[in-house]
Amino acid sequence: VSPEIKALIDRACMVTRANGGLLRRKAGAGVIAVRRAGAIHAFDALNHFFLISEMIIPGSSYWNIGIGREKGEVENDAEGIETMKVLGRNMAWLLKRTRQDEHPAAAGG
Repeated sequence: VSPEIKALIDRACMVTRANGGLLRRKAGAGVIAVRRAGAIHAFDALNHFFLISEMIIPGSSYWNIGIGREKGEVENDAEGIETMKVLGRNMAWLLKRTRQDEHPAAAGG
């Protein structure tokens, strides 16, 4: 991840914890677009932030990574596109299932 994204993650984590776990039980999914290298490290950094914030992370058929060098080139990454479609379906399912319990922390849980 870039230094700017790392700073954002660190600051968001502190704000979340200082305010009673604002992201607790919220859904989150990291999506990474890369030219070639560093995708897994960036994906891990986002997932670590989600997990330490007690968030719920839906999975997919592979890591949520799209590969392309030039603008729009990621559209040629068929496996990446399919991974994002599966992620989208799983996120929609998760959001429907968790919608009933919008304020779990307020209910003591």
